[in-house]
Amino acid sequence: MTPLVVAAVLIAAVTHASWNGIAHGIRDQLLAFTLVGGGGALCGIAIAAFTPFPAAAAWPYLLGSAVLHVVYQVLLMQSFRLGDFGQMYPIARGTAPLAVTVLAAVFVHEIPDAWALAGVAIASAGLVGVALWGIRGAETKPHWPAITAALATGLSIASYTTVDGLGVRASGTPLGYIAWLMILEGLAIPAYALATRRGELLTALRPMALRGLAGGVLSVFAYGLVLWAQTRAPLAPIAALRESSIIVGAAIGALFFKERFGAPRIAAAGLMVVGIGLMLHSG
Repeated sequence: MTPLVVAAVLIAAVTHASWNGIAHGIRDQLLAFTLVGGGGALCGIAIAAFTPFPAAAAWPYLLGSAVLHVVYQVLLMQSFRLGDFGQMYPIARGTAPLAVTVLAAVFVHEIPDAWALAGVAIASAGLVGVALWGIRGAETKPHWPAITAALATGLSIASYTTVDGLGVRASGTPLGYIAWLMILEGLAIPAYALATRRGELLTALRPMALRGLAGGVLSVFAYGLVLWAQTRAPLAPIAALRESSIIVGAAIGALFFKERFGAPRIAAAGLMVVGIGLMLHSG
């Protein structure tokens, strides 16, 4: 991983935590993800007009990834609805590099070394700690529905990361790939919202339109940087470095949503980052 790749993924990590924070801050999660998806689709259309069409070999990956991204958005909405941002975000993001390490070994034949395996063990211990140290002020009672939704979100992230790692390499155009991915996945949630909210949708969207569309632009920028990096380095260390956003997400939860994170969960999140750092070292 060159310094340029590392810088791109770190910027993506901060940007990703930021758009997730914007989405969490909108109380109606369907409206939030309608705006994020719509903003992403508009960006995709604009980019597609100036970039080559992805190669035919990339389209099965694009279509599969679009489905996985919609599943991810639904699960993320559910986890944000049920839990604190400062807990749900670390669980979802921390699960992803652990699963990507396994998926990359099985499907891409990128076999982890001893550093990566040690990182998986340490990050897993931190993940358990973040999950078990309470939610919504009940420090001794984990909220299992919220935790389950966040873990499922992490598995969906790992799935689309692996699919996109293969797809963007087959596309011949990282920008074209991200453009069409944003178009395909970005329209699903808005279409569902339009079908269910009907005439009320535009009125409900208007007060939060600027925030939500900004979140969509940030989501395209964040994932575009990750897809570009996946053409330059192995999948697992990129997924690991990207999840430095865990600390950013924890800070956003504490500063902007006034959530109690607490020393035990800070220590557990730090342990996750140490483990992810070891996974990065393997690259």
